[in-house]
Amino acid sequence: MNKLWIDTDTASDDAVALMIAISLAPERITGISTVAGNVPVNLSSRNASYIARLCEFDTAIHEGAASPLCRPLKTAQYIHGEDGMGDIGLEISTPNLSCVPAAVALAKAAQEHKGELEVVTLGPLTNIALALKLDPDFAGNIAKMTIMGGTGDCYGNVTPVSEYNIWADPEAADVVFRSSIPKVMVGWDISRKYASISDQEAEELLALGSVKAEIAVNSQKVLRAFCASTSGVVGFDLPDPITLAAAINPYVVTATKPYAVSVICQDGPARGFTILNDRHCQDTPKTTRVAQAANRTVFWQMLMEALK
Repeated sequence: MNKLWIDTDTASDDAVALMIAISLAPERITGISTVAGNVPVNLSSRNASYIARLCEFDTAIHEGAASPLCRPLKTAQYIHGEDGMGDIGLEISTPNLSCVPAAVALAKAAQEHKGELEVVTLGPLTNIALALKLDPDFAGNIAKMTIMGGTGDCYGNVTPVSEYNIWADPEAADVVFRSSIPKVMVGWDISRKYASISDQEAEELLALGSVKAEIAVNSQKVLRAFCASTSGVVGFDLPDPITLAAAINPYVVTATKPYAVSVICQDGPARGFTILNDRHCQDTPKTTRVAQAANRTVFWQMLMEALK
């Protein structure tokens, strides 16, 4: 099985994704890096380190890009809270940081584990675009990339047609999608359809009685309010956890389709829109398999197991 590198803009749903990875596949994790997105990168690093400590996983966090490639950062703190963790009063200490920045560490890990490293991205793709620029061999060294981003049904969560991770740094996303890295895109549509957690299901998770379960559910407080008022999701959804689950379990995503994916970078309502082209495309190869369906039961079982 591939080694895993997790790149995250750690907020409440990223935190649950990290719990799944650390609880169910700790031996496969080669590194964790952070990027600005849901929250500024320093908060992302702090939250990632907090979850690693909570799960008794000893690792230093590689802090990455503090802003998109060529535009100012616009966070999603209105969705996840000012601290990214639902503003529920968690006492989060100083992060355990590596002195090696994310893109450098990621390029080195890809060299050391050539053909065996799977990168799982839970935030904007800035660090990956930087690694591609830093090392010309980077794309060829990566076995696979699983991306939480985009939308497979033209229904977005930050504009009517765009998903936040791609919208936040569309230039980086376009670079990554046009690269030769074999990719699986798990769009927001998969989260809406297969990873929405109702209030009753949230109570089932809390009934597990663990600190992990308590934080996993309660940290979605601000997200729940956003879902009720804006996104239309009943309860709250977990896009990053189902993406991470798909990376470690081949039975989570049940159908994919190959596309040449590109991204609209111009400002406006279509900024960050993922264009899915299944026809012959000379300048953009079909290097992305877009998830079409997932197994809700398998995901739920993995979530329950991880939060015990």
